Amino acid sequence: MLEWILLFVIIVFVLGVLLYVWSTYNRLITLKERIKNSWAQIDVQLKRRFDLIPNLVETVKGYAKHEKGTLEEITKLRGGLVKGSPEQRAEADALLGSALGKLMVVVENYPQLKANENFLKLQQELSGTEDKISFVRTAYNDSVYIYNMLTKRFPSSIIANFFKFTEEGYFEIPEAQKEQRENVKVKF
Repeated sequence: MLEWILLFVIIVFVLGVLLYVWSTYNRLITLKERIKNSWAQIDVQLKRRFDLIPNLVETVKGYAKHEKGTLEEITKLRGGLVKGSPEQRAEADALLGSALGKLMVVVENYPQLKANENFLKLQQELSGTEDKISFVRTAYNDSVYIYNMLTKRFPSSIIANFFKFTEEGYFEIPEAQKEQRENVKVKF
């Protein structure tokens, strides 16, 4: 009788371990797919921005012919949005955001451009796209956080290592760009 109880306890223990491995593996797979989906959403918005920028640049070119350097910089940086790893594309996104900020400063010098209907529409679309990028970047980073925590915490880290789940990178602003994102100081 004692042998049967011991056998039953061992079977329940083994089944419990197998159930834990199975559920943790499935959770890791789910989170990995959520990260892929979140990245796909970022990719869609980056491509949308990629498509909007030439129209915005062409509109500004008509008014600001001597601002060629800023416009060329934006055109060059635009290419980084659709190629490379998430980290490389995050860096390109930050650099392009900075260059677009410079463009908006240039626009301030051209009141007739600011009143142009096409420019205003493009500016609104770009602003909406920027908001969407921010939203999907947050969703992506949240998914990466949960996934990375699961791959690092014990005992799920054992399962993650066994099945070769590796840490994912965040979509971050590069260090060089962080100082440019600080609050603007206004002095009168």
